[in-house]
Amino acid sequence: MAKNERIGCYVIQTTAGEAFSAYIPAPLLPVPEIDLGVLASALEKASAALAELNALSCAIPNTFLFVYMQVRKEALLSSQIEGTQSSLSDLLLFENKQTPNVSLEDVEEVSHYVKAIYHGIERLRDDDFPISLRLLKEMHAILLSGGRGKNQSPGEFRKSQNWIGGTRPGNALFVPPPVDHLADCLSNFELFLHYKNFPVLVKAAIAHVQFETIHPFLDGNGRLGRLLMCLLLMNEDLLNEPVLYVSLYLKQHRRTYYALLQEVREHGRWEVWIEFFLKAITESSKKAVSVIHTMSNVFLEDEEKIRSLGRVSVSCLQVFEYIKKMPQVSVKILTSALELSAPSVRTVLSHLEELDIIHEITGKKSAKVYVYTRYLSLLEEDAEPL
Repeated sequence: MAKNERIGCYVIQTTAGEAFSAYIPAPLLPVPEIDLGVLASALEKASAALAELNALSCAIPNTFLFVYMQVRKEALLSSQIEGTQSSLSDLLLFENKQTPNVSLEDVEEVSHYVKAIYHGIERLRDDDFPISLRLLKEMHAILLSGGRGKNQSPGEFRKSQNWIGGTRPGNALFVPPPVDHLADCLSNFELFLHYKNFPVLVKAAIAHVQFETIHPFLDGNGRLGRLLMCLLLMNEDLLNEPVLYVSLYLKQHRRTYYALLQEVREHGRWEVWIEFFLKAITESSKKAVSVIHTMSNVFLEDEEKIRSLGRVSVSCLQVFEYIKKMPQVSVKILTSALELSAPSVRTVLSHLEELDIIHEITGKKSAKVYVYTRYLSLLEEDAEPL
């Protein structure tokens, strides 16, 4: 039987007297070539859904706000796949210098993911910097600049063997390439990032698997590999803004997600993985489009309520614009952020409560916290920690 050239090879390694098998992936492009014919329907659906999302996200009046929240939701969901327990409320509290309800390390991990995304986009757009190993190292340095990963060589490719699952390489579920094979694997991977004669969505699917298989960093590979998907789509002009959160689909189907990564490694079944990835793009794009429409309707309905207040509506709308970005506030936060007096803020909050736009959640007489309930519920849909 002819050797399947899509499948890599295992090499026997030894550590602490125990032998284990480490996997070296086959170089890209896969041979035989990817059968684009069997993927045509899935690729067409994903491309159309993504194009609709991109057009709509650029056309809505509150594009900045939508991008602001989508980036944070993707950061949250991707981090949750790795076990982070932060919620969106925790992240927003942390970013606004309030105390979150979970470990600071968990929230810091999500916050650094947000910073890493923006750094990558800024380098691509403002510096005309190519997607490259250097850029991935820069983003990794930011991703692991705090929290649990700060001692895991941020921004540096690993100099020791890592593994996935288990307590050591000998009982691991998967062991990536040994250190002395990293340079060749990464060189081939970087060349593929610049390969042009390929559908971009298929390219993103392949790049993700190869990156996760190489696992070039001691920590943060899953998050950075998912971040790379969005970066590739933006670099190839399929997305103008980072408004796609594929990690929700991957989180909901994480067993299949991990199983299909292994199917590629062990059996070379690239088409099965790519079809799954394209469905993830389709469903994620449709979900984001639905959120845009719902969010816009919620804002319009609540703005109409506020405008009915007459003269006081001016200050109420000012506060309302702020709680769109930070849907969990207090009198202290608003007085500091908007330079309004405490009595004015209390009056505004009272009006917004009467309109059933915000709700006080502590039940306290002082240090009250108010939540823009409908909006926060929309943002937190499907974003509960695992």
